[in-house]
Amino acid sequence: MENERVILVTGGAGFIGSHLVRQLLRHTNAQVVNLDLLTYAGNLASLADIETNPRYHFRQANISEPAALQSIFAEFQPSTVVHLAAESHVDRSIAGPDTFIETNVIGTYHLLQVTRERFETLDAFQQDRFRFIHISTDEIFGSLDLGAPKFNEHARYQPRSPYSASKAAADHFVRAWRETFGLPTIVAVCSNNFGPNQHLEKLIPKSILHAVHGRPIPIYGDGQNIRDWLYVVESAAALLLVCERGQVGETYLIGGEQELTNLELVTRICQLMDEIYPASNNPAMADLVQAGMSYANLIQFVEDRKGHDFRYALDCRLTKNQLGWRASSNFDQQLKETVAWYVQQIRVNSPWIQRALASLNP
Repeated sequence: MENERVILVTGGAGFIGSHLVRQLLRHTNAQVVNLDLLTYAGNLASLADIETNPRYHFRQANISEPAALQSIFAEFQPSTVVHLAAESHVDRSIAGPDTFIETNVIGTYHLLQVTRERFETLDAFQQDRFRFIHISTDEIFGSLDLGAPKFNEHARYQPRSPYSASKAAADHFVRAWRETFGLPTIVAVCSNNFGPNQHLEKLIPKSILHAVHGRPIPIYGDGQNIRDWLYVVESAAALLLVCERGQVGETYLIGGEQELTNLELVTRICQLMDEIYPASNNPAMADLVQAGMSYANLIQFVEDRKGHDFRYALDCRLTKNQLGWRASSNFDQQLKETVAWYVQQIRVNSPWIQRALASLNP
């Protein structure tokens, strides 16, 4: 594929990755390579609509295996690498940190090294156009108090879970490879994403799944922890702009500026469930309906997560000013569409939901 633009996306069968792959195919003329190990969180059904696109290529591989990476780099010769592959569930990182260190730290190191090998073979013109874009998380900055200023791109790293610590370490490696070896890197830090194709272990899809099945909807602690929510399609659009316009060495914060407590969010989901799939029409809710109750009565507070960060929020002014991106004000409609999508997937037992359900307890 010499002389063609090739964008390699690691983790392209994951949640954000699948939406980014779709946007890259829609809005660029590039060849798009999806490199994914297909762990429990990877779901090729998320890309069923584009799998026959002649510019789309899938390779199953582990970023922790240099030989596999070298083979894919030799085959496709990417000019942009967008690194999304990561273990990302905090609860799993608490139960077993090893996988997070192996994938998020060691895997990122091997990817940087193979990318560096590729970069050093390029001429000056090609090197000037080359980019390595690393996707991080707002959790690297730690926890904010209520009313405290939002995190900006200069915020101190204070990770408080094995997951966020592994992502913080990866960020530092990415910056070090730019400073030491001249690899043209960019970091993009995302807030909590939501939307179709997110794994069922995450808060929003898990709440919907439990509601459809009439099971208790668990919320950690008292439900007052605050997150900044961003619709995944808008997140992918921001990452597309980072690919197209991002400046080497910059850190772009990508947040929805939609702060809600977990209790507020789940309560909204229950209200939308009442509208989209009324409890009176849901056989799994028959006993509650008979008792005069509905989905909100499924909410159940459970023991708080260890080291549970209280609040995240991102100051996105740099991203807005440099890239011309901002989150829309359509959160309510986006959440409604998200709830409707999951309800439909669950009720028809789609291929996507079958794969997601089978992966819940790997």
